[in-house]
Amino acid sequence: MRPRGLGSDIRENRAPHDRSRFLKHLAVHKVADTELQVVSDLDSGVQAIVCIEKEVIERYTQDPEWQHGVITLFVLQDLEPLIRQLSQGGSVPPGGIQALKHRPIVNVYDLRNPYSCRIFINQVAMKREGYWDDQLAVRALLAHEHAHPLAECATTRSSRCLKVELSSDGLTAQLGDSEVWQGKIDGLLEVMVEKLCLYAPREVFANEVAIRSGFADALLYLDVQNVNKAAEGLRARQSLSQQLQKQVERGSLTTEGAHLLLTIADMKGYLDLALETAPFHRQERLTQAEELEGMLHEKVIPHLEPAVGRAYQRLRDGYVGLPTDASPRELAPTVESLVDILAAALRDKGLELGYEVGVVTEQEERGYCLEWD
Repeated sequence: MRPRGLGSDIRENRAPHDRSRFLKHLAVHKVADTELQVVSDLDSGVQAIVCIEKEVIERYTQDPEWQHGVITLFVLQDLEPLIRQLSQGGSVPPGGIQALKHRPIVNVYDLRNPYSCRIFINQVAMKREGYWDDQLAVRALLAHEHAHPLAECATTRSSRCLKVELSSDGLTAQLGDSEVWQGKIDGLLEVMVEKLCLYAPREVFANEVAIRSGFADALLYLDVQNVNKAAEGLRARQSLSQQLQKQVERGSLTTEGAHLLLTIADMKGYLDLALETAPFHRQERLTQAEELEGMLHEKVIPHLEPAVGRAYQRLRDGYVGLPTDASPRELAPTVESLVDILAAALRDKGLELGYEVGVVTEQEERGYCLEWD
């Protein structure tokens, strides 16, 4: 895949089936020694984001590790042009390419060529999450995405060289012969393990770089919003519990199976908050860490399954201790320990999660790397 291909549907006005995707904003700015190219198909709202992006870039250019000479900022209605052009190959975060539809901001950069990167902003997703008109939230999101290339290290490269094979025992007894339930659980476990175990170093280190670079207050602001959203999401958890109970009453699900599904939903929905709190601990920002975790223990964790609360604390501690210089074979036991934390929570609900961590290759990942929140 050639660098010039990404985003060409927008740049070259090639959208015959949708004339609204034609360019409406094109500009070039100079920030220190970095050129910022701005491309958009929106009528308004672009300039405010560009101003924040310039501030973020200016801060990062002071980092001696900064290597970007050109940054292209795409501010789009949605990310369909990017989805059409990306294949399933390369390093793709949990959820796959189609998850781009729901991601507010994405950073695409080439591990072989740190001279440039492409930031894609998804207006539909930004508005849905309440970020579009929130300048401090936008600042935090852009700071996080730009931190990913700066956070590249031996451990992040090693994380791309590992895979986890999962197997589960006890599902048939709990769920009956339902292939639908089995498929749903397998899919949830796969995404959860990929995000919380394999992808975790990249997310934790990016947040740590952003904090170290002067964006701690913006990240804390965004994380507080996320904790409040998590607390509001507990209403959906209650609704899910009621729906599962109806399945039990109909005989299509056992009581044990309902408890297991609710636990998995808790794990998938809330354990990723450890990715946000651990970087504050790693940077010894204890005041911010305590503020954030105080909210978590007040508003969220008491309402989850006890095993999930224990898993959160163990994951956070595991992330705090992540090394930055691990080879794939050195990182594998660390990933195993993270998977074991998830397995312990599932074991309490009667599911024995089997797993095997293997090294795919010890060569650096080639081609494009996608990073997103």
